[in-house]
Amino acid sequence: MRVSRNNFQIVSSTEAMASVAAGPKSISKVFEDLKEKKQCAFIPFICAGDPDLATTEKALRILDEVGADVIELGVPYSDPLADGPTIQEAATRALARGTTLDKVLELCARVAPTLKAPIVLFCYINPILSRGYEPFVQRVAASGVKGLLVPDIPLEETYAISAITKEYGVDLVLLSTPTTEQNRAVEIAKSTQGFLYLVSVTGVTGVRTNVSTRVEGLIKQLQGVTDKPVCVGFGVSKAEHAAEIEAWGAEGCIAGSALVRALGEAATPEEGLKNLEKIARELKGALPARA
Repeated sequence: MRVSRNNFQIVSSTEAMASVAAGPKSISKVFEDLKEKKQCAFIPFICAGDPDLATTEKALRILDEVGADVIELGVPYSDPLADGPTIQEAATRALARGTTLDKVLELCARVAPTLKAPIVLFCYINPILSRGYEPFVQRVAASGVKGLLVPDIPLEETYAISAITKEYGVDLVLLSTPTTEQNRAVEIAKSTQGFLYLVSVTGVTGVRTNVSTRVEGLIKQLQGVTDKPVCVGFGVSKAEHAAEIEAWGAEGCIAGSALVRALGEAATPEEGLKNLEKIARELKGALPARA
């Protein structure tokens, strides 16, 4: 059954699941395959609509060609509290070009089924609350998106939406940080779906010269309490960062700001796509299969 609510077309969970059955692998299947190859996942992040949605579509296809295992796609938001200057500026440019959540999901519906890598949508909580958990998740699932990451939702509020995401075949990915209290970190690790996003630093996203060495201990600690892959992000901008994270035993390496800057701050979209591909290939090349 299809009804309209808050400008979203609502579909049943059966319809939503059927509409994406031929699309990319599930996130769990991606990590199962990588485990067999003893390979760390490459998970790039870009901001939808920067410099425009047509370029975003091309960028998604390039990242898929390069060998991204999972792709994070950020929905631009006016108050991105988890993001550093590079991604904040990208979101501002995207919003100025008229990028909306609806347009991002339309893009996903067009592109996601053609990619090998599943898309994880990075979206702040307010746009979700304004539409309602179930209508939002229904639309996300029908768009072919395989995962959802909400950086500003407290653990206590994830339980209601995670039941819905599970029903519609969308993994709700949770974050843990170096300052997360230990018992809480354990609960987050046990509750996450798809994979666990381990923030490598305190503070916001951004390009850094090194990745916190404390992360190695956190990876092992979290792997001891969850069977979900532990993936490290925030501050990953160079091939040596990716290689270091892999050496520490993480199952995934997430890179955002360096790619966002390469794509969005170039003189032309064509130049941005070339820059994006170059950095993506360098990062992917630092994570070879070990099988």
